[in-house]
Amino acid sequence: MEKTFPMTQEGLDKLKAELENLKLVKRPEVIDRIKVARSYGDLSENSEYEAAKDEQAFIEGRISTVETMIRYAEIVDNAKIAKDEVALGKRVTFVEEGETDEESYQIVGTAEADPFTGKISNESPIARVLIGKKVGDTVNVPLPVGEMTVKIVSVD
Repeated sequence: MEKTFPMTQEGLDKLKAELENLKLVKRPEVIDRIKVARSYGDLSENSEYEAAKDEQAFIEGRISTVETMIRYAEIVDNAKIAKDEVALGKRVTFVEEGETDEESYQIVGTAEADPFTGKISNESPIARVLIGKKVGDTVNVPLPVGEMTVKIVSVD
């Protein structure tokens, strides 16, 4: 049985756009670079050729990965989950005990996780302990050194 990739509809749409870009833009660009590099002659000492072949291998690998993620995508449906319950696809805002600054993250599948844009994987330690909790709950989050206690402020 293949692994499924839980994700939001937005995440699936981004993967489809990335796949289209890889196939219709990036792949032809690197093929052209390989053709040009071949025209320089001796391939054994041709760094442009080697770089283009390496990039081609990366692009082909990424295409394969993205196609697999799309094929086995599982779109999350939060219709049956309480509005104040933390779940995949929802944004959770919490405050660390003893602090006043709120932190907010959207919990997404691993395929669309991007901590720099506030999207954390459902497999991350913090998401694992938050999923299923509700607004007002206090939760202990394991850290590499100890743990922190957070209170869930809101769920969107």
